[in-house]
Amino acid sequence: MSGHSKWANIKRKKGANDAIRGKITTKIGREITIAVRMGGADPTGNMRLKLALSKAKANNIPKDNINRAIQKGLGATEGSNYEELFYEGYGPGGTAVMLDILTDNRNRTAADVRHLFSKYGGNLGQDGCVAWMFKKKAVFIVEREAFDDEDALLEIVLEAGAEDMRSEDDVFEIVAEPEAFEAIEAVLGEKGIETASAEVTMVPDTTVHLVDKDAEKMQTLIDALEDNDDVQNVYSNYEMDE
Repeated sequence: MSGHSKWANIKRKKGANDAIRGKITTKIGREITIAVRMGGADPTGNMRLKLALSKAKANNIPKDNINRAIQKGLGATEGSNYEELFYEGYGPGGTAVMLDILTDNRNRTAADVRHLFSKYGGNLGQDGCVAWMFKKKAVFIVEREAFDDEDALLEIVLEAGAEDMRSEDDVFEIVAEPEAFEAIEAVLGEKGIETASAEVTMVPDTTVHLVDKDAEKMQTLIDALEDNDDVQNVYSNYEMDE
């Protein structure tokens, strides 16, 4: 998501109930396992693992769960053979939606995702239908409570390689190329500036503002997609009022 919708979604997840937290724990564990299988267990040379571990920390995932996921990735324990897929489609109001998928049964997942799009006013599209609307970016969220000097923060992150910093109500959103993630993360750590969120995500070039029924349908679609066990991440170009 973007703007207010994205931050509202982060806060919602932080205050999630036990059922949703269980799904978040499972999905992050799966991401850690895949990251280890693809690039090894050392996060220093494995950016995907580093990001997954950062997400685990932000969501207070227990160390035992993290270690089990790492061991599964190393082959020490049995685990499903997950396949990584990317789905694209359209939501209410002509919005664009992209999905990161990890599945052990692509036919089941395709049927489930297609059903959710149809049920909530969208449709699953062909490969490439909306990907061109997004760019991969490193995005950091710093709450004003953690650091309230906007000018100083802007100077710090620009020197570290950030492209832009926006003020969004009670937070600062820092945007950079993915290659600058580690440098910005390091300088924020050195300055003692805590981040509420740090990730490499898909950011839309333009957004679609939804209101009334379209906004309600879109939020229902996003919630349903995020609730699906095989959907790791949902990206969209919609915005809505709080």
